[in-house]
Amino acid sequence: MKTALITGASQGIGKETARAFARAGYALCLQYHTHEREAQALCEELREDGCPCLCLPADVRREEDVTALVQAAEREFSHVDVLVNNAGIAQQKLFTDLTLQDWNDLFSVDVTGVFLCCRAVLPGMIRRQSGAIINISSMWGQVGASCEVAYSAAKAAVIGLTKALAKEEGPSHIRVNCIAPGVIDTPMNGFLSPETMEELREETPLMRIGTPADVAEAAVFLASDAASFITGQVLGVNGGMVI
Repeated sequence: MKTALITGASQGIGKETARAFARAGYALCLQYHTHEREAQALCEELREDGCPCLCLPADVRREEDVTALVQAAEREFSHVDVLVNNAGIAQQKLFTDLTLQDWNDLFSVDVTGVFLCCRAVLPGMIRRQSGAIINISSMWGQVGASCEVAYSAAKAAVIGLTKALAKEEGPSHIRVNCIAPGVIDTPMNGFLSPETMEELREETPLMRIGTPADVAEAAVFLASDAASFITGQVLGVNGGMVI
């Protein structure tokens, strides 16, 4: 049985990604940071459905936490076949109001967290000459968003990391890809008013807001043998908002 490690698995995209990988027959290691109750409830739900599931707290900004997380997953399941780097934070602010602390806080989760998790799983993947890494970026990492400069820059960095790492790890038969979601109905977008969400829906060619399941199914595809010749790519799951 293959094992997937999913960060930020307690809510939104991470939660649905866990469910999708469970349906696909994976054992799961789910990371959470602050939403323990939601994460534990999800893990129990998946276990009841027959999925081997480990649920662990970790701060992806901390090297020692990430190392311990991956070691625990490897002890429980012997290996990690798939890493989904989903943990992330967002912030809306005028650029002129951004503080250095704002910038560093966002980059420490959205970029450093991805770096640390990739680095922690790679030794095992290299030994086995097999593995798939899926990084969750954003369409704003491709085109930028007003009042979200730090977030856009961080998600652009994730895209650059993905492409470079795909080239470096390709000879070890490790695929590294990126998903760039559009507007998705998640708690992270809960600050948007109904009017704003309706405007965004109307701007989307497919005329709907995305769901966490849309992103989750894309992640399962990129991890699957059906995507065995796909690496270093950015898969837009945005309803046509960015083409």
